[in-house]
Amino acid sequence: MVNIAVESIGMAKNKNITLKDMARHFGVSISTVSKAMNNSPEISAGLKEKIHTYAVTMQYRPNKMALSLRRKRSRTIGVVVPNILNHFFAQVLYGIQKVAAERNYHVISCISDESFEKESKTLQLLDAGTVDGILMSLSEETQRKKDLSALQKLQHQGLPMVLFDRVSDRISCDKVVVDDFEAGYKATTFLLQRACTSIVWVTPIGASSVGRLRLKGHQRALEEAGIPFDANLVVDLHDPTDLEAIIHWLLEHKKVDAMVGLDELTAVRLLQLVREKGLAVPQKISIIGFTNGPLSQYVTPALTTVSQHGKYIGESAAKLLVERLEHSSPPKEFTTKVVKTQLIERDSTTKPH
Repeated sequence: MVNIAVESIGMAKNKNITLKDMARHFGVSISTVSKAMNNSPEISAGLKEKIHTYAVTMQYRPNKMALSLRRKRSRTIGVVVPNILNHFFAQVLYGIQKVAAERNYHVISCISDESFEKESKTLQLLDAGTVDGILMSLSEETQRKKDLSALQKLQHQGLPMVLFDRVSDRISCDKVVVDDFEAGYKATTFLLQRACTSIVWVTPIGASSVGRLRLKGHQRALEEAGIPFDANLVVDLHDPTDLEAIIHWLLEHKKVDAMVGLDELTAVRLLQLVREKGLAVPQKISIIGFTNGPLSQYVTPALTTVSQHGKYIGESAAKLLVERLEHSSPPKEFTTKVVKTQLIERDSTTKPH
């Protein structure tokens, strides 16, 4: 048994012991202690055992930041999403966390709250050497302002990144995107096949690439069906509190037989507002939402939704980034993975005529 005289057990409770502290205690160099802690064959078995026992007794914890600086790797991934209340992004984060854990990476999750300023400050924080790479979906305000300077700075510094869902052609990196044009086209075609011709389109993300592409798909479906596009039926929702007044006006002044909400919360709110007006769903108005979350499944009637496969998108984005981090020589060409959506039919839409 090795007996060690510990100067002060209280040190472990009051101060994080360092390699320097241990080197001073044993009268050896910091390098010797470091080698002993890493089981180097250069250090005798007896000294290694003494140092290891002392480290356990003193509750030594390695400085992860210092280790990452020496090794040039932190095994940490930064993730920036625009809205954590959106079930889609919650599922994306779940997928990212799953892959990160499997590959022994830590995850720092940040929320831009659809704000350009918050997004820029978050990227500055992640630029401090705390992460090996970034997974990110652009905020709506950033896409509206078209200011990608914070992201371009990181790109010029060589920080690996993968953009998902909301992306930009001005950033050269790996990307994982939903086929949003097809998603909008699919939702509208589904309603047209059920004899719905006056479709209210409610988008809280109209300025984003995702919102624009879905609207273009909606317009294409109307065009192919020979139905004129009515811009008055498109609600670009900047403030969620405005939705009630807008929907009540549309129901009073427009012939409406269907509604599409471009996120789950909006779709559920549309269902509530329509029923408050005494209109039966789907007999009078059919409703489709986006993101196949629990709210869509458990409201009455259950909502027909377009599933974007958030978990799979998160897994795919994380795998692309880890592969880039661990196999960067020679660099491979950037790829864009396109994920198809799935329309899940439930009780909020009528059957085909």
